[in-house]
Amino acid sequence: MSLRDDSRSDFDSLRPGQSTEQGATRRTALKAAIGVGYAAAVMPVVAQTAISTSAEGLKAGPVKYTVNGFEVPAYTAAPAGKTGLPVILVVQEIFGVHEYIADTCRRFAQLGYLAIAPELYARQGDAKSYTDIPKLQADIVSKVPDAQVLADLDGALAYAAANGGNVAKAGITGFCWGGRFVWLYAATGKVKAGVAWYGRLVGQPSQLTPRHPIDVAASLQAPVLGLYGGKDQGIPLDTVDKMKAALATGTPAAKASSFVVYPEAGHAFHADYRPSYVKSAAEDGWQRATAWFKANGVA
Repeated sequence: MSLRDDSRSDFDSLRPGQSTEQGATRRTALKAAIGVGYAAAVMPVVAQTAISTSAEGLKAGPVKYTVNGFEVPAYTAAPAGKTGLPVILVVQEIFGVHEYIADTCRRFAQLGYLAIAPELYARQGDAKSYTDIPKLQADIVSKVPDAQVLADLDGALAYAAANGGNVAKAGITGFCWGGRFVWLYAATGKVKAGVAWYGRLVGQPSQLTPRHPIDVAASLQAPVLGLYGGKDQGIPLDTVDKMKAALATGTPAAKASSFVVYPEAGHAFHADYRPSYVKSAAEDGWQRATAWFKANGVA
């Protein structure tokens, strides 16, 4: 695995034979592709609740790093001019790294973190261009191997280490599709804590998804805080109970893990740009998440 920050070459230079106008068009397209604008499938955005966090005082924007010969796009945000920063891996929803995920990175950066959100199925296609969620699921998401995601998260940590981050103080958080990977990555020993927002806990093993959170629960190497909705139609509460039972039989990190279930919240209650947003649960969850990271050495 090799790493390099390609953000300058992507946005500040032209390809051979490329006109200034063509270069500007390319730069616009690249910016639209990572962390800028909302995914097509979630339009229209609920503007009255969508949070917009300032990048003032931050170094924030798209970068790339290379994993197994592939340039992984990512969005990063960190306090400008600072080094030795604690690191948060931010794992996308099904919709990829769009404005909501980029804003979440900026929220962490404003608290003093280097946050990085890799586009974890960039090899399979551009999730943000899809308007139909079932087609997005079939064409892209169902084809993403867990091994690819875990390797790209390793690459994100290595990028952070080379760009001002202290990966001895690393944590991971993720939403929905990304919440599942919080549990999986917490079993690798590469982060100190995780916060999983309504990530699926059980499932049938397959070639691409050989293990699910329930399968690694007892072997966690970092404690995870699970934030879930009591009215989530896709994650039955009995699976939360099964996960709790598995955690109770495991490592010290597994036993230290915890769940908070918000009875009146459904799925995606933290997604402030969607009708699913539940302000009280989202704000309480955010406070618990940041406190969890601090309590577990990610600060």
